[in-house]
Amino acid sequence: MDIGKKIKNLRLQKQLTQEELGERTDLTKGYISQLERNLGSPSMETFFSILEVLGVTPREFFDDKEQRQQVIYTQEDYTIYYDEEKGYEIKWLISDSNEKEMEPILLTLEKLGEYKEFEPSLSDTFAYILEGEVCLEIGSDTYYAKSGESIYYQAVKKHQIKNNQTQPCRLLIVATNSYL
Repeated sequence: MDIGKKIKNLRLQKQLTQEELGERTDLTKGYISQLERNLGSPSMETFFSILEVLGVTPREFFDDKEQRQQVIYTQEDYTIYYDEEKGYEIKWLISDSNEKEMEPILLTLEKLGEYKEFEPSLSDTFAYILEGEVCLEIGSDTYYAKSGESIYYQAVKKHQIKNNQTQPCRLLIVATNSYL
């Protein structure tokens, strides 16, 4: 294992310069450079300090198995929540979406159902209406979109999606995980 190369790759993933890593570990830029070129060996204390700043455990650092990202998500990965009182079902299509920059969901609103009201945030939200018609309230403005139409908005005001119709509606929503 090329320890220096692995330290360098982790540092670059964290978008740190050698100088920044040095400052956070009380080491010099030159010493970090030497470690990355395998021209020196850190003490255990120094090594653990570097790993802490880089956000990995020693076990993760030395695990030779390459961490593969999950690319395909199946129905077994979905999480489903049903709110009988408000008349909606939400299906999280990506099991770890709260750790990602986007959160895709499939939302089904029963007749006259409504999804929860959201407070203002820095999120962008995209929705594609798969069936039925939805009512979108953003602040004091109201918008309607039907099957085959798309919605895109910045969530800078209180907002809520409702189904004012007597037929169910389904929509795919993708929101960014950015909060005020």
